[in-house]
Amino acid sequence: MKYIFDSFVLDLDRGELRDGAAAVAVEPRAFGTLCYLVSNGERLVSKDELVEKIWDGRAVTDAAISTVIKGVRRALGDDGRAQKYIRTLHGRGFRFVGAAQARAEPAVVQAPAPAQDSPADTLGAQPTIAVLPFRLIGSAGAYGAISEAVPSELISSLSRLRWLRVIARGSTFRFRDHAPDIDTIRDTLGASYCLAGDIELFGPRLAISVELSDTRTGNVVWGERLTGKIDDVHMMRDEFANLVVSAMELHIPLHESEQARLRPPEALDAWSAYHLGLQHMYRFNRADNAYAASYFKRATELDPNFARAHAARSFTSFQSAFLRYGSDRAAHISDARRYAEKSIELDPMDPFGNFNFGRAHWLVGDTDAGQAWLERAMRLSPSFAQGYYAHAFADVMAGQGHSALDHVDKALSLSPLDPFLYAMQSAKGLANLHTGDLAQAAHWADQGARKPGAHHLIAAIAAAANQMAGREDVARYWVEQTLARRPDTSIKQFFTAFPFQDATVRQSLYDALRALGFQES
Repeated sequence: MKYIFDSFVLDLDRGELRDGAAAVAVEPRAFGTLCYLVSNGERLVSKDELVEKIWDGRAVTDAAISTVIKGVRRALGDDGRAQKYIRTLHGRGFRFVGAAQARAEPAVVQAPAPAQDSPADTLGAQPTIAVLPFRLIGSAGAYGAISEAVPSELISSLSRLRWLRVIARGSTFRFRDHAPDIDTIRDTLGASYCLAGDIELFGPRLAISVELSDTRTGNVVWGERLTGKIDDVHMMRDEFANLVVSAMELHIPLHESEQARLRPPEALDAWSAYHLGLQHMYRFNRADNAYAASYFKRATELDPNFARAHAARSFTSFQSAFLRYGSDRAAHISDARRYAEKSIELDPMDPFGNFNFGRAHWLVGDTDAGQAWLERAMRLSPSFAQGYYAHAFADVMAGQGHSALDHVDKALSLSPLDPFLYAMQSAKGLANLHTGDLAQAAHWADQGARKPGAHHLIAAIAAAANQMAGREDVARYWVEQTLARRPDTSIKQFFTAFPFQDATVRQSLYDALRALGFQES
């Protein structure tokens, strides 16, 4: 992906900034800041968001942020007085105000790399996980079988994830009597990931801990611990299995995408291209969505039978239609359905494909037909958090506030760090509107609008919810945020995206948006 503005070319693939033919020296953190501001140029980026993305959420001073912004301006020949490219909105954040054009490089089909002796030897191969027997600590008593029962249940649950290869119990449980190191797991089982844990039993207390490791690097990717009473062991087993499966849906793809970034472009296989696309798919802006779509297109060209890559192409087409990227919305709507159908044709059991097919129905206002596919996604994988979120959203459109709250709370419990967190919290706000709790509606709408990835329509929800709750000053703030991200936001656009069926709620939202000054169309 390249961004071109004036004489500058910001090349994300090469990691460089050029002024004409000359490379411009930029300190790494300043370069990352420039990339983030340019790729989100349609909206204001708050200081908190910049700290989360550039400093990984670490505590930094305003002086440190100011130093990096000065470095960006210096590279562009800008300064704090002119603010030709980087504008500071005091107390609120920064925005790139140059006229940048995004250009995604055309996808080039590459032949797959030759097969290796072990699937774990090549970064980018479809991930394989080995679940080992858990170590039992303490006095087991009548619960001696739990150290094998829990990982057995995990193997069964993880097998529902169509994108993940799960090594059978008969192979992994050969390691029950000793603790093999990571290299042994990789070399013996060909696993790229290893899931191991401990079960502690001390009197009436039970604790289950788990750790996910990358066998190729030896690094720990994720860990969690769950505690409770031994009398609640069966309830805890279900809760733990759902927790682990949901975590695998989130953390392994994120980790795979980080690994894929280490590979040269010409060495990318379909799986690596897919995961690089995931890095851009959840940023919810026009440029990143186009970049993600180009990676997913490449993945399906390298492997035409890659069901999840087709589903991801549906996801980016949905985003283009929903957020109106470009002028041909009808084509995006058609593509969202077409790619989802192809995904289901290739793998009808993948919840992600069913999820996307269900959402594709929203674009033509047929949320009822979409519900059946969302419910199927949830049945296929009871830990699929995004399925519960999408069901909650459809419940809201149908005017079923209490059902929406149940589904969105389930989604939040399964995946509290989900890329859709902003949408989950915003949906919870809308659900509270339907149940008549305006204070909670405003609270959750605020929470959603402040999360990374929140787009202009999410900010508009926050504006309307706060207006309805009598918080006019906060509502005005979100109006400013909405129009800063998309100056063309209108009431017609809002209700095209959110076809509420409850006439009372729809009228209340309309009145709030109208009172806040949004144009009809």
